[in-house]
Amino acid sequence: MSNANTITPPDAAVTRNFGSMLKELDWRRYVIYIGFVVVFIFFAVLLRDQGFLSPQNLLNIFRQTATITVIAVGMTYVISCAEIDLSVGSVAGLSSVCTAMALAQWGLVPGILAGLAVGLVVGSVNGALVSLLGIPSFLVTLGMLGIAVGVAQWITASAPQPILDDTFNVLFGSGDFGPVPGLVVWSAIFVAIGAVVLNRTRFGRQVLATGGNRNAADFTGINTKRIKFQVLLISAMAASVAGMLYAGRLQSGRFQWGSGDELSAIAAVILGGTSLFGGFGSIIGTLFGALLIGLINNGLILAGLDSSQQQVVRGAIIILAVAMARKK
Repeated sequence: MSNANTITPPDAAVTRNFGSMLKELDWRRYVIYIGFVVVFIFFAVLLRDQGFLSPQNLLNIFRQTATITVIAVGMTYVISCAEIDLSVGSVAGLSSVCTAMALAQWGLVPGILAGLAVGLVVGSVNGALVSLLGIPSFLVTLGMLGIAVGVAQWITASAPQPILDDTFNVLFGSGDFGPVPGLVVWSAIFVAIGAVVLNRTRFGRQVLATGGNRNAADFTGINTKRIKFQVLLISAMAASVAGMLYAGRLQSGRFQWGSGDELSAIAAVILGGTSLFGGFGSIIGTLFGALLIGLINNGLILAGLDSSQQQVVRGAIIILAVAMARKK
């Protein structure tokens, strides 16, 4: 009889196990999805009479966040590798003007190649300085930020470069693929490829291993210098494509395109659950981080806030993103 009294009731055991699971659950990995739903419901109720839930407005949110999403996918690789890239916004602007100028001189294919060449050159320089010379990526890309925007402003004399090539404009931002805007298709392609490569390939595992513990990665035979070079190259290439998307959507190249996008991309990546200290990355989380920023921007505009107030909210988002970052 005494033995029977010492047996834990099944219901109590289940309750205790459930409580243990809740304590062990890392809520930080899901906070972006919870936050997205909460913000969406908040604006849906507050702005129901301003057309927030209209299909056109919801599609505009996806369209307006597409370029940030493309940049943020590349940034996810960099931050997962415990590095940073502050030059992506300026690279996008330089890519847009180089594309526009090459289109005017030589046509469609050379114009596209010129835009991609910007990412190839900048990414190679960033990667070489960080991986071969050991200069911190923060300093390298901060310097490259100034160089890229300065070159873009210099070669254009600060003047916008119009793009009159309808084919380019349709392919890179202005056109639709059936009922889906081209910008949404571009962002979906980058997210799909980025997620598969990071989560399902040897290269993705090496990126996370390098960011998690570089010494251990070196010990296991991973060429961490090459990995650092490659992630910075990927980031710059993604930024150059984003610059062409700016150019196609707005039908011109300007050095201002992409200005400040590095901060939005970093915020999207960290909000999406990628560790600021490296070793863990989530492309899908990055997508939702970008959409959350776009959702907030759209809601603030519909609510009638001016640009200065929007800047305050964006700054608060970045602070929140950094505060949420922790080593996995």
